[in-house]
Amino acid sequence: MPRKPNNSRQTRALLAAFFDRSQTWQHGYDLSKETGLRSGTLYPLLMRLSEQGLLESRWQEAERPGLPPRHVYRLTKSGLALAREQQELAAIAAERAGALA
Repeated sequence: MPRKPNNSRQTRALLAAFFDRSQTWQHGYDLSKETGLRSGTLYPLLMRLSEQGLLESRWQEAERPGLPPRHVYRLTKSGLALAREQQELAAIAAERAGALA
């Protein structure tokens, strides 16, 4: 049986990081530190979620002169709904696991 799109452990971790601060623009580097995802995993996920309309992205000018602009990301309404759904499913799974222990 094929896995549902956007249901990998890495994608769930990334969406959970966004869900915690859903209205805040976040840099890839900060997301990498928070989730433990390496750039070879993180940036393809960010691009895929953006292409699916779950994230919006934009360039942000550097805070200090001489530094390049950085890409920042945040959840769209659809992305927030998916992140919320995954948080709820994770809570249900944890509750069931506790009941079985």
